[in-house]
Amino acid sequence: MRSLVSLVAALSVGILGGLQMRQEESQAQQGSDPPKVVTTILPMTQFTRAVAGDRAEVRPLIPPQMGTHSFQSRPEDARLLAQADVLVINGLGMETFLEGLLANAGNPKLRLIDSSQGIPTLQTEEPEHGHSHGHSHGHSHSHPHEHSHGELNPHIWLDPRRAIRQVENIRDGLMAADPEGAEIYRTNAAAFIEKLKALDEEIERRLAPFAGKKFVVFHNFAPYFAERYNLKAEFLVEIPEASPSPEDVRRVMETVRQSGLKTILVEPQVGKDNPFEVLARDLGVQVRVFDPIETAGPEGLEPEYYLTVMRQNVENLVSAFEKEKAWVPLQLPVVGQAALEHLLVRGR
Repeated sequence: MRSLVSLVAALSVGILGGLQMRQEESQAQQGSDPPKVVTTILPMTQFTRAVAGDRAEVRPLIPPQMGTHSFQSRPEDARLLAQADVLVINGLGMETFLEGLLANAGNPKLRLIDSSQGIPTLQTEEPEHGHSHGHSHGHSHSHPHEHSHGELNPHIWLDPRRAIRQVENIRDGLMAADPEGAEIYRTNAAAFIEKLKALDEEIERRLAPFAGKKFVVFHNFAPYFAERYNLKAEFLVEIPEASPSPEDVRRVMETVRQSGLKTILVEPQVGKDNPFEVLARDLGVQVRVFDPIETAGPEGLEPEYYLTVMRQNVENLVSAFEKEKAWVPLQLPVVGQAALEHLLVRGR
């Protein structure tokens, strides 16, 4: 009988021990599962996918064809964040929509990676006389228009050197969230950083002959790019490019006359038949595209898209600088102005 009891006890211990080991193995396996990562704006998706590779599932919160200013969260967005392990943001006020969304998600375990940590920033300045130079000193103000982000300009990804810092922040954040994938993240980040360094050197070489030259954009997204490559970036008074009023156009005309600018850079969402294309032709001002990489098609989710678009931006900028004319008409012909305003009224 004693032998039987001893045998049963031994079997019980063995069974319980086996169950405990399987439970521990299961918990270890669960702990090694790659994290579910959610990203915000397009460059964050590109950089995070470059670092994560196949190790982690990376899903964008904002559809690639939609910018932050037109993004309106849906219940499924809160569910996505509720199930996520990591959220990667640009920071610097770019994602003002997140506060309520995170509250609705109710995910206290969600790790936040702010890619802007430790990166030198430039202040957003109030434009003077219709344009601004975007310097890093002076008073900072927020704008009441749709492209306002706050006191600090958030478009740091347009400087490849700052983009490298963002990639490093994302790498470190993913390594902390998923230590078992650390070597993968480290290797992938190093490979992409080498591409960013090559891009930076290429842009610096292409733009070196144009040091000190000025270019003008409609929205204040270019100061980091300009600072890095020794250019001067100005932006016109913030106006709606899609459906400007005649008064908007008159303000642009006045800015053109005061600054003597020769090239306007527009975002790719602005079509060629927009009123400012007409205005530019009448004033002898070139119109070129500079893509701040805030929207794209599905291909824009991939890391290589950033490199491709940045190279295209530089190509357009170099072309504009090379073809600039030294003479700009002092005023828009009356006939041209009347026709332009008629076009605007008809379009509205």
